[in-house]
Amino acid sequence: MIADVAKPDFESKQSASVKEKVEVSCTHCGLPVPLGLVDSARDEQFCCSGCLGAYELIHSTGLDSFYGMTDRAGAKSVSDDRNGFLEFDEPIFQSKYATETNASESKIDLVVDGIHCGACIWLIEKLPMLQSGVLSTTVNWARRTVTVHWQRDQVALSRIASTLNRIGYRPSPVQPNQTRNRWKAENRKHLIGIGIAAACAGNNMIISAALYLGMFSHMSAGMTGLMRIASGVVGIVALCSPGRIFLKSAVTAIRTRTPHMDLPIALGLSVGTIAGLVNVIRGTGEIYFDSLSVLIFLLLIGRWIQFRQQSKATDAVEMLYRLTPQMARKIVDGTATEILVDLVEIGDRLEVLPGDLFPVDGEIVEGATRVDESILTGESEACRRGEGDLVAAGTKNEASAVTIKALAVGNETRLSQIVGLVEQASSQKPQIVQWANQVGGYFVAVVLVLSLITFCWWAAVDVETAIDRTIALLIVACPCALALATPLAIAVSLGRAAKHRIMIKGGDVLQGLQKPGMIWLDKTGTLTEGRLQVVSWSGDKHWIHYVEKLESKSSHPIARAILEYADSNPVAVPGGVSISNSESFGGQGVGGTVGPHRLLIGNETLMNRFGIEIYSSQRRMAQRQIEAGFSPCWVAADGEIVAVIAIGDTIRDDAAESVSMLKSKGWDVGILSGDHQHVVDRVARRLGISNENSKGGIEPEGKLSVVNQSAQSGTVVMIGDGVNDSAALAAANVGIAVKGGAEASLAAAPVFFSKPGITPVIELLAVADSTSAIMKLNLYVSLAYNISFALLAFAGLINPLVAAILMPISSITVVALSLKSGHHLIVSSPIQ
Repeated sequence: MIADVAKPDFESKQSASVKEKVEVSCTHCGLPVPLGLVDSARDEQFCCSGCLGAYELIHSTGLDSFYGMTDRAGAKSVSDDRNGFLEFDEPIFQSKYATETNASESKIDLVVDGIHCGACIWLIEKLPMLQSGVLSTTVNWARRTVTVHWQRDQVALSRIASTLNRIGYRPSPVQPNQTRNRWKAENRKHLIGIGIAAACAGNNMIISAALYLGMFSHMSAGMTGLMRIASGVVGIVALCSPGRIFLKSAVTAIRTRTPHMDLPIALGLSVGTIAGLVNVIRGTGEIYFDSLSVLIFLLLIGRWIQFRQQSKATDAVEMLYRLTPQMARKIVDGTATEILVDLVEIGDRLEVLPGDLFPVDGEIVEGATRVDESILTGESEACRRGEGDLVAAGTKNEASAVTIKALAVGNETRLSQIVGLVEQASSQKPQIVQWANQVGGYFVAVVLVLSLITFCWWAAVDVETAIDRTIALLIVACPCALALATPLAIAVSLGRAAKHRIMIKGGDVLQGLQKPGMIWLDKTGTLTEGRLQVVSWSGDKHWIHYVEKLESKSSHPIARAILEYADSNPVAVPGGVSISNSESFGGQGVGGTVGPHRLLIGNETLMNRFGIEIYSSQRRMAQRQIEAGFSPCWVAADGEIVAVIAIGDTIRDDAAESVSMLKSKGWDVGILSGDHQHVVDRVARRLGISNENSKGGIEPEGKLSVVNQSAQSGTVVMIGDGVNDSAALAAANVGIAVKGGAEASLAAAPVFFSKPGITPVIELLAVADSTSAIMKLNLYVSLAYNISFALLAFAGLINPLVAAILMPISSITVVALSLKSGHHLIVSSPIQ
């Protein structure tokens, strides 16, 4: 019964200060209620008006079962600050962060603070019951975001945000790089927990060693008791601080009736701790705090590895956001001023300097330049763009300053659409079920049932014996080795592969490669070198030196290819050669006077422009180059063609052999490229790839469509190196980014080859096969260990002391097998 509220006079206040020492908890959040807010007239008490409002809202809609699931001790008090979300209704805010799904409905992603358990997800997804006009809410646990779909004419977005805030989850819009900052903070929490657990385990092992040695050196009873108490204190710190995560997870699993691997772990920790404390107080019997502390430490390491894998996958979209500039040069009254890209509006005129990235999608209204669009199209050559042509955000201005008119900004740009494709493909990617998870559910049930049977069986003989043998079973059957078996094998394999320049972000990749299927290869930078080269020089090589002099004034990709060729094929020319009257002809070529000669270097259009005759034999030569997939570049000196240069992107030396080996392993191989179809066909013919699997002129959306279609018939692997591949990389069962690719593609793909070519694919398949064998071996060993010793504990052949000694052995065995097998993996695989 709550004490009477003090009257507002000095004596009653003084009396109340003595009587009201009982702490009253808030009905909603569980935090202490200030004495001045305690209301003795009602059973429910609240620490603030926000919690009162949240409780009334939840209670009025019949969702009181929320309080049966949530861990309110960890909840935070809420406030009813409706005015704090009025900006959510602003048109600028909604145009930037929300998406209209139809004439009356919209959708938005919001970051929500305070999500810490399944009950939080359950309550947030009940938002349509709490607020009319909300159609659906979906929580993304990995990103800590909620997607809200609502009717604009029924409810304001600020009202929805206020409702979320009232029930304890303050929303805010999703910002670029925000996810990374949250992951860093959470990673810090994991590492702090591991550090505390390591300190507790280390100290407890020292105390345990002293106690064991004291048995043979006649340690005094008083010192033995003191050491046992110290072990208990350290063990309780380990359980209540870093080990609390397992206890909370087990409680949530019980409340939500969901089987969880943490349940037997928590049960073993709890029973072992209680039994240890009882024996410490009794001054006799075994204590288990050393083994329990080590167990907590090892399990936290495994959980941190899982967290790291999840955080790396989430970085994919964050990487994409960094591919557009943060600032833009807006032209106002003829003067360019730098502003944030977020402040650019449709119709604004922007200046883009040479070497800069275009900040928005727009139309060139003044000037002409060459634009590197490989980030979106995969084309290896920059394209000429002039007045009236469209340019996309994230592409690079390579030649001259231009003025553009903004046509699409923010989420409406082409690059942002690709961001959406990557995110959607990542979220829809099916999770591969690991063997450990498949066995884990059965293991949890078996251990719990077996521990209950053990207690009941031996309780008929003696209760103390029953407790002793139940503790032994829970300790020896603790799923430490089972929990470590798969992630440890994966971690060792990933580490070994990383030393050989193959970066693998998750174990599901290795399991996903077990069954052959379809491998789609991007051409540029994957099958080819990814840069323009001079494939052949037809004509008098005396002119190489003159061509080199003229092209040295240009930064065009073709000029760079010619200069590289000239460096490798030096031609001596007597005397110095001067250059004059050098000029560029807007995407057609260059011209100038080099020494005594007037030179023109460029395409056929440039030759026709100056009336230079091309003979039939020269045309046939150029046609052969085109049919081979190369571009002819003409060299004219003093009005006459003197050479024809074949420019192209050459096929890697290892490509043909790698494709052949993949086919021999049962994989079907195809090409997806943004380059012209005739170029792709030429590469396919050289590599022995069928015409039906040779697809050119494919844009990012098309690549995603092809990958999704192939996924319907089996395993799909996508290998690419550009942002234009990122959506397809994320949608494939296994996405592989190769050396030279954009940062976003490397983040979107779970595998990264830092070595050139596709030879590492063969090595990756060998790693997958070996890792699968390691995982199976570890699982069989850990299961055999747990089953065998659990039965021995049930039969009474193992006491708690022996169980405490045996418990770490399974983990040590798994570690030893993984390290030995991991070494064999590298020795026996093609990775050298």
